[in-house]
Amino acid sequence: MEEELKKSSEMNKNHDGEESVTDEGEIIAGDSNAAAEAMPTLPLRHPLEHSWTFWLDHPIKNSKDKAWRGQINTFSTVEDFWSIYNGKHFPSKLGFGAFYCFKHRIEPKWEHPICAKGGKWTVTYSHNCDDFWLDTMLAMIGEQFHYGDEICGAVVNITETHEKIALWTKNAANEDFQLSIGREWKKHLDYNETIGYIVHDDAKKLGRGAKNRYTV
Repeated sequence: MEEELKKSSEMNKNHDGEESVTDEGEIIAGDSNAAAEAMPTLPLRHPLEHSWTFWLDHPIKNSKDKAWRGQINTFSTVEDFWSIYNGKHFPSKLGFGAFYCFKHRIEPKWEHPICAKGGKWTVTYSHNCDDFWLDTMLAMIGEQFHYGDEICGAVVNITETHEKIALWTKNAANEDFQLSIGREWKKHLDYNETIGYIVHDDAKKLGRGAKNRYTV
């Protein structure tokens, strides 16, 4: 699955045309039939191990509610992920608010039964975390974590002063699982600073006073 995601990523960065240009500037028409015959036949869809859902949490002006949260799209293949993500779900395009990518049927709420006993790892950036958000999602949906079943999803939160990405997990009490996930995530992001894991229950009780249960 990692290989298919990488291939799809490269395909999204490069688009082959039907014409080419020589060093002298001459335009040469390509042989579309020959190119089509040379291309290998690929399956139409590459299924992911889990289905995932994008959520949006966005401030609404002049509203009693602090924000509107709702599901945007659900995907279950590599191709569907790229068709939804491209040009739409970059943190830099959000302004202020949050994007979520969670396993389907897991709501990004502390009180959700699957999340209730869990917590989250968090990394913070001053600006422009688009690439790190994408790397986080590719690691999740591509099952690149040894304890991938422990992962609920991830959220990127954009404010005026910083951008945060948090990785939510199920069982905060299992230290071995959480430390493994934290170390692997830092490796995927090539992130060298210390990161902390806060338990949801602690955050609910203590708010900003909640302390890290684990650090890596």
